[in-house]
Amino acid sequence: MAGMHNAKLPPRRAVPLPLLAKMANNKHACSVFTGIIEEVGHIARIEPLKGGRRLIVRAKFARALRPDQSVAVNGVCLTVVAADAQTFTVEVVEETLRKTTLGHLTEGQPVNLERALLANGRLDGHLVQGHVDTTGEIIGVEAEATGRLYHIRFPRSFRPYLIPTGSIAIDGISLTVARLAEETLTVAIIPHTFQKTNVSTWQPGTPVNLEFDMIGKYVIGWLTHGRDPKAVGLRSSSPLESA
Repeated sequence: MAGMHNAKLPPRRAVPLPLLAKMANNKHACSVFTGIIEEVGHIARIEPLKGGRRLIVRAKFARALRPDQSVAVNGVCLTVVAADAQTFTVEVVEETLRKTTLGHLTEGQPVNLERALLANGRLDGHLVQGHVDTTGEIIGVEAEATGRLYHIRFPRSFRPYLIPTGSIAIDGISLTVARLAEETLTVAIIPHTFQKTNVSTWQPGTPVNLEFDMIGKYVIGWLTHGRDPKAVGLRSSSPLESA
């Protein structure tokens, strides 16, 4: 360890992070989930809203919620606007209704629920933002001795974001890709997950929300646009390129 006190450290580089500015202006941008469903709630009521819909959800943890907190409903990050002892209320804009399966919800329907991860919480699934990338469709179900296999069709354009044994959130559930083809994927559901989520309602033809692994999306984004500073909103060249 001799001489360490006199060793010169390399100069510290300033890494531009324009996303931080955007996140500072969006108080819900930092909400993170794990894909471990806390409970299955039920849609108590659906009310029309100018530019969207209001969902009143019956849930056991409703009494612990406060306005402005985030809850993932079938994998979609939504903001609580009201809560009481039995229900909480969220508002869904038209774009979200159109891009996710929330537009297909009916009163009485079970939904997967997860509150945002606490800073000191355990990450037992994988990092999930609640920003649904696209929807898929259940096209087949196979029974196995240890559970069930669900085959899901997804838009071919999203194939680059998937890898075998990689993570994916389906209706907010953190799952592992067991098999992968050009426009289909397969996940294995164990009995515990089947009982603790709304998977029991999945049948051929059921639409599901898909969110691909966040880290994989950033890697693909960097490989695709990262060498063009303007494409990712950087004012100067990447520190990796100037190293």
